[in-house]
Parts: sequence; structure tokens; C-alpha cells
Amino acid sequence: MKIADILDAKGRTVHTILPWATVADAVARLERLGVGALVVCDGDHRMVGIVSERDLIRELAHRGPDLLDLRVDEVMTTKVATSRLEEPIASAMARMTRDRYRHLPVLDGGRLVGMVSIGDLVKARLRDMELETGVLRDMFIAAH
Repeated sequence: MKIADILDAKGRTVHTILPWATVADAVARLERLGVGALVVCDGDHRMVGIVSERDLIRELAHRGPDLLDLRVDEVMTTKVATSRLEEPIASAMARMTRDRYRHLPVLDGGRLVGMVSIGDLVKARLRDMELETGVLRDMFIAAH
């Protein structure tokens, strides 16, 4: 399975926020949408970073409640790991586990076309394993 298969199943909606929005706006948007990260895009819809729950917790520990008044571009991660539609799920899972991040924006020809989470990848891999197990079980039963 590839990243494109996950996006085909879950959809290609990418939740974004502007870099000059406040952290309070980002927190409200994360909560309202029930997501763990927002892609930060400039006025021309180019990805300039990502802000996740983890980023916000880390900054809250350093800055305290004043964090909510800061701009998103003051706390976002600017070195964003990305994926491509053709990337195998196992490869993306390995990178996410190794580098300890939970969200991967997906690019196609430099254009943002989706986002996957580690949960999306695990769910897809489990479905794949269940299918493989069922096929093997059926083959075993048919052989005996």
C-alpha cells in the first residue's frame, strides 16, 4: 500500500492556518476540527511550517500562558518532513517512528495534496495484515 491509498480512503482535506494567526486561534482550530496538527501556509498557499499539539505543549512549558498571544510562526516547526503519494506506507511509518513525528503533509509535484497521521498509517497497516491473515487462513483450510 502507498500513501495515495490512504488519502483515497480518508480524503485529501488539509487543515491549514496562516502564520500570522495567534496561537490561541491555532488551539481553537485544532480543538474544533479534532486534529493534532495544522499546516502553516502563507498568503499564496505555500507551506511554510506545521504546528502540532506537541509544538504547543513544548512552548507552553517554556513560555507559560503568554504563549496564546504569540503568532503561529513564532512556535511552528519550519523543517517539515513530507511524504509523496507513491511512498510505501511501511517507509513512511519507519521515518515517522525514527524521527518521532506524528503528521506528514503529502506533496505531489510540490503541491500540498493531503496529510496523514501515524494513526492513519497504523490503521491501514492493520487492515492490510488482517487481509493477509484471512487469505493465509483460507489457503490453509482449503489445503486440508
